[in-house]
Amino acid sequence: MKILSIDIETYSATNLAKAGVYRYSEDSDFEILLFGYSADGGPVQVVDLAAGEQLPDEVLSALTDPAVLKTAFNAQFERVCLSRYLGYPTGTYLDPSSWHCTMVWAATLGLPLSLEGVGAVLGLEKQKLKEGKDLIRYFCTLAKTRDGDTFRHYPTDAPEKWALFKAYNLRDVETEMAIQQRLAKFPVTESEWRNYVLDQQINDRGIRLDLTLVKQAIACDEQFKQTHMEMAKAVTGLDNPNSPAQLKAWLAEKGIEVDSLSKASVLDLLESASGEVELALSLRQELAKSSVKKYTAMQTVVGADDRARGLIQFYGANRTGRYAGRLIQVQNLPQNHLPDLDEARSLVRDGQFAALDMLYDSVPLVLSELIRTAFVPKPGCRFFVADFAAIEARVIAWIAGEQWRQEVFASGGDIYCASASAMFHVPVEKHGQNAHLRQRGKIAELALGYGGAVGALKAMGALNYGVAEHELQPLVDAWRQSNPTIVRLWWDVDTAAKTCVAEKTVTSCHGITFEYRSGMMFVTLPSGRKLAYVKPKLGENRFGGDAVTYEGVGTQKKWLRLETYGPKLVENIVQATARDILAEAMLRLSAKGYRIVMHVHDEAVIEAPAETDLTDICVTMGQQPKWADGLLLRADGYVCDFYKKD
Repeated sequence: MKILSIDIETYSATNLAKAGVYRYSEDSDFEILLFGYSADGGPVQVVDLAAGEQLPDEVLSALTDPAVLKTAFNAQFERVCLSRYLGYPTGTYLDPSSWHCTMVWAATLGLPLSLEGVGAVLGLEKQKLKEGKDLIRYFCTLAKTRDGDTFRHYPTDAPEKWALFKAYNLRDVETEMAIQQRLAKFPVTESEWRNYVLDQQINDRGIRLDLTLVKQAIACDEQFKQTHMEMAKAVTGLDNPNSPAQLKAWLAEKGIEVDSLSKASVLDLLESASGEVELALSLRQELAKSSVKKYTAMQTVVGADDRARGLIQFYGANRTGRYAGRLIQVQNLPQNHLPDLDEARSLVRDGQFAALDMLYDSVPLVLSELIRTAFVPKPGCRFFVADFAAIEARVIAWIAGEQWRQEVFASGGDIYCASASAMFHVPVEKHGQNAHLRQRGKIAELALGYGGAVGALKAMGALNYGVAEHELQPLVDAWRQSNPTIVRLWWDVDTAAKTCVAEKTVTSCHGITFEYRSGMMFVTLPSGRKLAYVKPKLGENRFGGDAVTYEGVGTQKKWLRLETYGPKLVENIVQATARDILAEAMLRLSAKGYRIVMHVHDEAVIEAPAETDLTDICVTMGQQPKWADGLLLRADGYVCDFYKKD
């Protein structure tokens, strides 16, 4: 046997969507019900494990044989669940190096991240059976009585449904194999599979959580909400002052008519409010800030060894191949700005909630800033955090050939100061002359690099940083005038993509190649990796101009025809290139024995003994890839005893 295609159906009392497969498979009631497989493309077999059937010896042996390639759609699920089935202890899993994931394969071609979605887009003859969701709900999850008690359905409770469930399991294997056959012309590169294996190893390793902090943060939030709700009831006399309808009626009695009680509306009302109205609105504002969703997610996800696993999804953003956050969503953790982070953290851990309330203006904001600090290294280790400095700004300057920017990076300068200086034609220093202009440079850099204009500046919060409305367009004009080669890059890419699609040919510019092949537009990055745009056409954009359109996952996760243009394509290219730089850096770090436990955007978090050399980590991470001649990279780092922003 050389290839084993697998699909399993499982039962666990734990909610898979909320807890993730690692925690799901640790449940004491977890079991594999059905094991569907095909050996070397042969007929699909279904082993009814729930009925006492056993896996054939050659299949059982293949699961641990590195010479046999195992494939599945979302292979992480099968691999982790089968690790439990084989009796592996918590924290130990089947080696991912002999596994390939068909979902990842589909994602590299811009296809949906679901078996059903890929089958539909490819128009497969044998597609996933639609009855599957109902059957999974019936056999794989807990059911509830009218009284709210839970119970489980067994195969013997509905033999006809069970027979259909076995057919569903068989069809899933057939569908997965059909996808592989359809995608055979576009194989995933070996280098990308190496990135996948490392991703799985990082997810298997997980990251430790400070459960004392997590539990106390939740308790603190509950106490805060209770006391503030009681205060709000006392002020307003309402049964539920959190109800917009009740509070609007109360405000009307006070002579204040409001259409909305959104955060922005409450903030506006507070500017002129006084007395009990001001107090009621302030209480509502504080209650609106109160959210411990990430803390509760941590409790749900954490395993028996206090580690959270499965927080990163490989190729989660299939337009660029970037990693995506899952479960706790580590990609969008709130920043921390508290100068006394350690003290605030200790107060929460020790349950000193009254002192916390007395010392800080907003308890919810403190709890929000402490979310990062719930990630902690194992005993005897510290976190070594290394990240790329201004990675996207460096990549776009390198691809475009914006020389003055390259000189800034070569000299170790601050790109925000340099940008402001180029825009306003005066020297700008971070803590020196014209320092007030640095913030405008930063806003412009973050908002305008991919064709953004006045709307992008507003979305970035420019008006909140002292930039007046009438200054926005001049800011856009100044940035574009000082970055002519980046502006040229946008429209060179736009022309190359349009020509590629219109003439079904190969075009190139700035080291990027556009190729039309088999109904796809492939964009080859400097790294050699290809981005895929499905069924591209020349169409009309929302403004009535010519544009490249393609099929992809759009709003509400639906498969739609989408439009794109030069600056947006440049954004995809730059972010995808930055992703490749991070992926290669993590391979280098791993090869040196550094244990990465988490990565976020352009940052790697390593769990290592205290005597570890941070300088070596930063130097290793900041090495220039062989394919990126002239790209000026720099990685900075810091050491901490709990995760935080330096």
